[in-house]
Amino acid sequence: MTEQVATYDPAIALAFFKAAGRPELIAEGAKIFAEHERDVPFLRRNKVYYLLKGEVGLVAGRRSLGRVRPGEIFGEMAVISGAPRSASAVANTACRVIALDEREFQAGLRKTPQFAVMLMSVMIHRLRARIAELKQESALSPDAELKESAAFAPGVLAKLVQGLADDAPVFYQEGASVVAEGQKGMRMYAVVEGRVRVSIAGRIVERLGPGGVFGEVALIDPAAQRIADVTAEVDSSLQPISRAAFLALVKTSPDFAAALLSSLAGRLRNVTAKLG
Repeated sequence: MTEQVATYDPAIALAFFKAAGRPELIAEGAKIFAEHERDVPFLRRNKVYYLLKGEVGLVAGRRSLGRVRPGEIFGEMAVISGAPRSASAVANTACRVIALDEREFQAGLRKTPQFAVMLMSVMIHRLRARIAELKQESALSPDAELKESAAFAPGVLAKLVQGLADDAPVFYQEGASVVAEGQKGMRMYAVVEGRVRVSIAGRIVERLGPGGVFGEVALIDPAAQRIADVTAEVDSSLQPISRAAFLALVKTSPDFAAALLSSLAGRLRNVTAKLG
């Protein structure tokens, strides 16, 4: 866990899936999951898939979103975030897959934590692409009433970072800039007290209260620049988390990794929704 995982690696993904699941066959033409499908406890659980053999088509409405080929994963957003499926998946040919439900996904994170960092990197790449589209099309909607979001229950993250965080919490007065778009980032931050707002091109896209995290892009891709402005909306106390502490947390706490993945998935959904 000392090296950066910057791009998707099928070998890491395969090791992750094999550690927690077993191969299964899907017949040609079978619908693997349906658009808008939800996780239903005790009846049907969302799953994420690794394609070993065959080809899978992804469709939203009547629009084709592309094809999944061997070595690729699909269906991960529903498992990470618990949100309804955004597309349908159909086996274009007879397929061999490894499927993991949420519990098996969590078990896989314990055994192959580097997969979590790799998946975060993939999601950040998608997020950057969506933000670029928004800026190009000037598609950002006017500021709306946004509820505070948090990746962790208040106090939970403080316990996780105890003994790992290199720095004490930092106080920011109302209106103070915490990070600026385009800056080189060295740390991510967790909101201990107060509230911050996240803005892109001058428009607020997210508000974070206690337990909220931001700036993880800098730790997953140290060469990258900040993708948004973050400002203290009220007097706030923030816990800086270094890359070393971040990697240690991902390695020792699958709950931390899963919560960060869920936070990134939520951000990606929010930005994608603004594209209509």
